[in-house]
Amino acid sequence: MAFALDTHWVWDFWVADDGEIFHLYYLRAPTSLGDPELRHRHARIGHATSTDLTDWTDHGEVLGPGAPGAFDATATWTGCVVQGDDGLWRMFYTGSVFLEEGSTRNIESIGMATSTDLHRWDKREAFVLRAAGEYYEKLGDTAWPEEAWRDPWVFRDPAGDGWHMLITARGAGGTTSTGGVVGHAWSPDLDTWTVQPPLSGPAQTFAHLEVFQVTEVDGTPVLLFCAPRTTDGAEGVWAVRTDAVPRGAPVDEASLLLAAPHYAGRVVRDRAGEPVVLAFLGSPGTGAEPMGITDPLPARALLEAAAVI
Repeated sequence: MAFALDTHWVWDFWVADDGEIFHLYYLRAPTSLGDPELRHRHARIGHATSTDLTDWTDHGEVLGPGAPGAFDATATWTGCVVQGDDGLWRMFYTGSVFLEEGSTRNIESIGMATSTDLHRWDKREAFVLRAAGEYYEKLGDTAWPEEAWRDPWVFRDPAGDGWHMLITARGAGGTTSTGGVVGHAWSPDLDTWTVQPPLSGPAQTFAHLEVFQVTEVDGTPVLLFCAPRTTDGAEGVWAVRTDAVPRGAPVDEASLLLAAPHYAGRVVRDRAGEPVVLAFLGSPGTGAEPMGITDPLPARALLEAAAVI
């Protein structure tokens, strides 16, 4: 295992590359809580660095919850980091507010923090992106216990038309076993965002689709996500061939790339330019505690074995 901590659970993560150093941002919560399920209420964003994606130096917490009443008052969850044309690094992350003790009911929104050096991050307090009810399920619309609007993945439009954000969300009219969609927002400049209709129709075999990434391997665009499949209980990291902007992504046709306890997989280019997969070990629902992040795995071989490329 490439990255783990003795005193904290480590789970979802994302990577930024400044050309010399890989910057790992990851969710962490103290193991002193006892119950690993409590980690969601106590999640903070940590930071580690590496030159080879294998040996990591931990720098501790870099972003935590906001003040009472803020969109991120309870916890800070999964996100991504991109660098704009102005040279500024932007972290888009999930803020969560749990509504009651002993309940999983929570409202999720997306925030932004900025950095000039990838070490110190400052929140843009005025920036909050929320689910739009005309396109997406809101808390209370169904029995689903959360307003799902999390795990932002931001990338530049391949045709130069601004930036896209993929978001874990649920479409209107879903059930507790269906309804996961590829949520979508668009920006001309990374600072002003407009919520758009979902890029996919409601899934019939996934209640939600977590931790998106769209990437390209050997010229083939691939959409990654993680989730349990409700029809047969298969769980882990899924991949499906799609367009560079995954409009109409056939998520129900996804292949299982890495089975649980692997979860939240990301494709990263190593210093040789080769695509590798990192994932965390110990996914929710398996009974295994989250332990840490894997060594790099060969992305091309995994995608070929899953018949995605």
